[in-house]
Amino acid sequence: MSVRESIQRKLTELSPSHLVVENESHRHSVPANSETHFRLEIVSAQFEGLRSVKRHQLVYGLLQEELNGPVHALAIHAYAPNEWAGQAPDSPDCRGGNKL
Repeated sequence: MSVRESIQRKLTELSPSHLVVENESHRHSVPANSETHFRLEIVSAQFEGLRSVKRHQLVYGLLQEELNGPVHALAIHAYAPNEWAGQAPDSPDCRGGNKL
């Protein structure tokens, strides 16, 4: 199972109504086919009434294994259903050096 698939499977515990897990590693200075940088869009009723920090903590708790291992960066865009406007912000360009 790929890292992306593992992340997606674990996040189903939050019963998301919208979930996108995008591998953005190709945009960074890492070897080809890496799975180290991810962008996450998630909409869940479990985020209702929670501040951003608590939402991120829920995600971090579910993805602890990946964050302690292969995942170097995770951009989290977490919304309650009433906040979701159908689109999350794009990730900024990598500023970490030359591409390999």
